[in-house]
Amino acid sequence: RADVAAVRAMWEATGADCHVMSAVQHDAVFASVSHLPHLLSYALVAQVANAEDAALKLDFAGGGFRDFTRIAASSPEMWRDICIANKDALLREISIYESVLAHLKTKIKEGDGAALERLFARASDTRLKWGAARTAANNVEP
Repeated sequence: RADVAAVRAMWEATGADCHVMSAVQHDAVFASVSHLPHLLSYALVAQVANAEDAALKLDFAGGGFRDFTRIAASSPEMWRDICIANKDALLREISIYESVLAHLKTKIKEGDGAALERLFARASDTRLKWGAARTAANNVEP
C-alpha cells in the first residue's frame, strides 16, 4: 500500500483527482466513457470520408460534427492499442450501444416521436446534470 500511496501523492501533486479501483472496474468504466466515444468518433468520420459525396458532406458539416468528432484527431496508434488491450470491456460496450441504436432505429421506423423524445430528454438531463456537477466540482467546462 505504500507504493500506491506514493503514486497517488505524486499524481495529486500535479492536481489530479485520484481514485483507486480494480483493473477490471477501470477497464469497464473507461471502455464506456472514453474508449467507446473515441471508437464512435473515428467510425463517424470514416463513414463520412468513405461516402461518395464526402466532400459535400464535409462542406456542410457544422458544430455537431465538429464537437462529436474532435477526438477522432487523436493518435490512431494509441487508440488502436487501447482498443486491442481493452477489447473485452470495449466489445461489451459496443454490444450495448448497438442495442440502443437498434431501439432508436425501431422508434424512428415506427414514427414513435414520444419514445424518441423520452430517450433524448433522459440523455439530455443526464448530460446537463453531469456537466453541472463537473463544473461545480472541478471548476471546468464540461
